[in-house]
Amino acid sequence: MSIDVDNLPDDPALLKKLLAEQVLKNQYLEEQFRLAQQKQFGKSSEGFVGQGELFNEAEDIAETVEDEKQDIRYSRSKPKRKPLPKDLPRETILHDLTDDEKVCDDCSSDLHKIGEDKAEKLEFIPAQVKVIEHVRPKYACRQCEQTGTSNTIKQAPVPPSPIPKGFATASLLSQLITSKYQYGLPLHRQEAMFKQFGIELSRKTMSDWVLKSADLFTPLLTMFKQELLQQPVIHADETTVNVVSSNKVKSYMWLYCTDTDSPNPISNIPNIVLYDYQNSRAGPGVMDYLDGYAGYLQVDGYQAYAQTQATLVGCWAHARWKFIEAKQVQGKGKSGKADMALSFIQKLYGIESKLKEKTAEEKYATRQEQAKPIIENLHAWLSKQNVLPKTKLGEAITYLSNQWHKLVRYLDDGQLNIDNNRAERAIKPFVIGRKNWLFSQTANGAKASAALYSIIETAKANDLIPFDYVMTCLNELCKPEPDLEALLPWNIKR
Repeated sequence: MSIDVDNLPDDPALLKKLLAEQVLKNQYLEEQFRLAQQKQFGKSSEGFVGQGELFNEAEDIAETVEDEKQDIRYSRSKPKRKPLPKDLPRETILHDLTDDEKVCDDCSSDLHKIGEDKAEKLEFIPAQVKVIEHVRPKYACRQCEQTGTSNTIKQAPVPPSPIPKGFATASLLSQLITSKYQYGLPLHRQEAMFKQFGIELSRKTMSDWVLKSADLFTPLLTMFKQELLQQPVIHADETTVNVVSSNKVKSYMWLYCTDTDSPNPISNIPNIVLYDYQNSRAGPGVMDYLDGYAGYLQVDGYQAYAQTQATLVGCWAHARWKFIEAKQVQGKGKSGKADMALSFIQKLYGIESKLKEKTAEEKYATRQEQAKPIIENLHAWLSKQNVLPKTKLGEAITYLSNQWHKLVRYLDDGQLNIDNNRAERAIKPFVIGRKNWLFSQTANGAKASAALYSIIETAKANDLIPFDYVMTCLNELCKPEPDLEALLPWNIKR
């Protein structure tokens, strides 16, 4: 870059200021270049916490190395294939010798059985499609017909169906729904699959069925939400969704879930995952959905959540990632302040890794004894830092400082997590599905997607098979007075 020497100021103070600005600009551009290189060619995983990767920084990091060495165990066992489920149908094929072969080759005496070898092979049987024909005989009174007094006809009532006057059964609808919302298979691909069976089923028809099925789940999802808002801790996150008919550049799918991924034997917290479509990322959307919720809300640093009445809890995973980005732009072989911050955070995660099966009371006690001193040391280190705010390290330190009161709140209650990874995991199926079906045509379609993702992910969180659960719900919800309590995932008989 050329410099016009003739236009440089003669004042030394102004020269120093100009030089400092140029150094800052160069440092920023160098960081952006290294960050772009990392995104293009580097590893996508964080690769620090939980993997034993420690950096040679100061005495504190050396102490971390010694602490971690006490717990590291290496065990290399030969991979062992898991047995196939016992409840699968089995067919036995016997491969035996003929009678002529059951003689000794040396002395021609008869051989006797001394044992046998068994080997299991898994066979796949393609899906079967069949037509169920419902026949309802009609009955009339011959005597009344002869006298002409009346002509009453009696007939069995039409059985309830998820799609009245349609030929879709609950099992077919469940197949469509789980294929799209569990496995990310768009309707136009499902249309092609049905053609292989000689069935002309247009995506428009399937789309109409999906919308009507989503409407059936409304009362059940209302119960899910009521139960969610009674929980002491809720995790939340949001991501974009493209709605073609919307005038907005970006619409958003918000996620709210309880604290656990799967049934926990030491906790009575129900496992609930709910999606909510909004046409913006503004605060009123989350305020309306939470409807005055005043418990703990664990989220990232997005400001919209601050408009709720909930007590916000921060996410150490987000703080950690910002320091990882700062480390990535340091350059290979260099150690610095980002490594120091990461070593503190790694210690916190090391403590949490040993608390997974502990009760809330045990977690609280351990955090007060072990995690709190580390956080105090981190805060003391943080208060001494003076870095350029526009650098990656400056951004990481600024984020940590601004979010500090939310980040340390997990120490106050054993029910809280160190991060919001629960919501990050829960929203991932939607993000993966979005890469396949790309967009929703209308807002109603996006709302239907929110409803059906909620059903699928809540079923998975409760260790249910989504196909079976959706089919069971549809068969019940189409009745005049469905038993909603029996359909709650934690009440379903497995």
